[in-house]
Amino acid sequence: MIYIVEDNDSIRETIRAYLEISGYTVQEFDRVSGVLEAFDFKPPELCILDVMLPDGNGFELAKKIRSQRPGVAFLFLTARESESDRITGLELGAEDYIVKPFSPRELVLRVQLILRRVEKDGQANGKIPTVQTVKFWKTEGHLLAIDSASHEVFLDGAPVHLTAVEWKILSWLADKSGILVSRERILGECLDYSHDGSERTVNTHLKNLRAKLGGLGWIETIRGFGYKFIGEPNEGPETL
Repeated sequence: MIYIVEDNDSIRETIRAYLEISGYTVQEFDRVSGVLEAFDFKPPELCILDVMLPDGNGFELAKKIRSQRPGVAFLFLTARESESDRITGLELGAEDYIVKPFSPRELVLRVQLILRRVEKDGQANGKIPTVQTVKFWKTEGHLLAIDSASHEVFLDGAPVHLTAVEWKILSWLADKSGILVSRERILGECLDYSHDGSERTVNTHLKNLRAKLGGLGWIETIRGFGYKFIGEPNEGPETL
């Protein structure tokens, strides 16, 4: 189930049509009122939220969703393209931030990618996978497992729920363990979708990523230069 919270009838109906053609079940809302109440009857896997709504805004709605239903993913769909709005959306934990006008086909593709990640997270059982696609890293007595095949991350055996961009940044930095990389390089290598990036965007992603990694020292900031992943390669749990 996907919720679309958008007050523009034409945009909302277009999104619904494209999602239903792709096989998704959709429920529409033209305002904030009624969205949270609907969770008790048909809870969604993903919410597509407009920012400016007649009786509130998508940012505040996202905060309530995050506090009450932390497992629900969401993305923002809005005409507001300022960097501060994009940063706010990312800080709230949004999977994506799409600026109008947009391609409905691109939106469907992004939805598919988000829901694949949600499905994988739902299947995670808290055990570190043991297939060859997993690389292990250690620091300060903690073990991090990064699975390049499933895009899953485990910290001390517990799944870490990252956005697609956060996973890409972490995986990319880990592959360059011990090497100093600039914000500009992270921007070019990891944020290669339609956002016009900036150093603040990179900083926000790194802030969120560090918080999800328990505030441990996996990623070091080198002031004036960039970042460095400082986890040490490890063979697995038995060698920690």
